[in-house]
Amino acid sequence: MLDLLTSMLWSLSPFGEAKVGIPYGIMKGLNGYVVFIACFLANVAVFPLMIFFLEHINSYLIKWRPYKKSAVYIAKRAKTGSGKKIEKFGFFGLMLFVMIPLPGTGVYAGSIATYLFGIEKKKAFMANTIGIFISSVFVWTVAVSVNKI
Repeated sequence: MLDLLTSMLWSLSPFGEAKVGIPYGIMKGLNGYVVFIACFLANVAVFPLMIFFLEHINSYLIKWRPYKKSAVYIAKRAKTGSGKKIEKFGFFGLMLFVMIPLPGTGVYAGSIATYLFGIEKKKAFMANTIGIFISSVFVWTVAVSVNKI
């Protein structure tokens, strides 16, 4: 149970998301389907948490200089990394950006892009969820395949 919780925490973490949570759970010998569902749902939960944070807590923390400096840096990276794709392809651009299983992409960056570009939350949630699902399927498939070797 502790390994499943750790997998879920990795999936909630901006340092791994489901890209780390799923392989961790598979390598620990947990049921692959349970790991997939738990990590996917944990990763999906990040979007509403991040939107709440950005809309309600960010405005208070932005007054603190170290936070503001890091927030501006992250915002610039999110705009640079996702901006052209989102502007050109909209919903599908955001989905593609979130589904790429590489560092710096994923639901955290997708949530920040949603906030910065003023994307409708329902559409952004769906784009993030679909992107997370596709990315999770890819990561799960690789992790299960590698674990069988």
